[in-house]
Amino acid sequence: MTASLSGSERPLAEAHDLALVDLDGVAYQGRLPIAHAADSLAEARQRGLRLLFVTNNASREPEEVASRLTGLDIPTEPDEVMTAAQACANLLRTRLEPGAKVLVVGGKGLETAVAEAGYQVVSSADDGPDAVAQGFSPELAWPDLAEAAYAVAGGAWHVASNRDLSLPTERGFAPGNGALVAAVVAATGIQPDSAGKPEPTMYRMAVERHGARRPLVIGDRLDTDLAGARAGGYPGLHVLTGVSSARDAVLAEPGLRPDYLGADLRALLEPHPAPSEADDGWWRCGERSARVVDGALELDGQGPSGIDVVRAACAAAWSAVDGGAALEPDGVPELTA
Repeated sequence: MTASLSGSERPLAEAHDLALVDLDGVAYQGRLPIAHAADSLAEARQRGLRLLFVTNNASREPEEVASRLTGLDIPTEPDEVMTAAQACANLLRTRLEPGAKVLVVGGKGLETAVAEAGYQVVSSADDGPDAVAQGFSPELAWPDLAEAAYAVAGGAWHVASNRDLSLPTERGFAPGNGALVAAVVAATGIQPDSAGKPEPTMYRMAVERHGARRPLVIGDRLDTDLAGARAGGYPGLHVLTGVSSARDAVLAEPGLRPDYLGADLRALLEPHPAPSEADDGWWRCGERSARVVDGALELDGQGPSGIDVVRAACAAAWSAVDGGAALEPDGVPELTA
């Protein structure tokens, strides 16, 4: 499987009808705003792009997420938010009948989503749950994880809202739901099913809800946001304001690669030139170029900064690797947009 950068002569906000926008690392960083996010999303709306905020965080309810976004000058209604809690409840429906018992290990958002799906929420493994729904909550403690382990070991179906190992906050990266799920897996030896990204469940739910014909996924994590886009067959925009760096994009395997790259959400308002290969082996994008020689990435003489050099570097690296050439991680410098 290969996956290459795409080009768009029109700004992405005009070429697509629905943007599936990640939250942490894209719209905000913890409780702090991200530069250009609010203004760019407002302008994208004015150009006709509908927004749906799609998050792997299952701890908060859509109303709370909408309130936070609105407080950061991104006016949002609750029905413009889709959480991993809702996807988790949807996954439960594939195996459980309404009225089944579900042990919820997570925040209020997950508890509400499971209850609204018609399941009986229980709080102990002793209640004989049919499933364990596990999502992130900063208040989770050892007794909660122990109840989950007891239930899963007893035969309950383990469903995780997502398996993100880390969670970006205003102070840095903290353990995410995947780290807490791993504790239950370590105790039971049983791997859970997952509803959140990189599974494309939420994206498909969102596209169906809005009847979108030209959806665009926007995220900062290659291993969740963009992997989910690839898995679902949706074009993805990787913005460099969160977890995955420009260098990560250069080194990404095909299933994690974005279709578009942008420094931040201003990328929605701009055309995206497609890199092209020249006869001399260089890949060019705009005025910048890159190539792979003897397992190392070479850049033009203009330095490692600028979104076009990142695009050229991705195109050169992906083409080389997909063609069977070696690319050593140590041979890829740090790049900035």
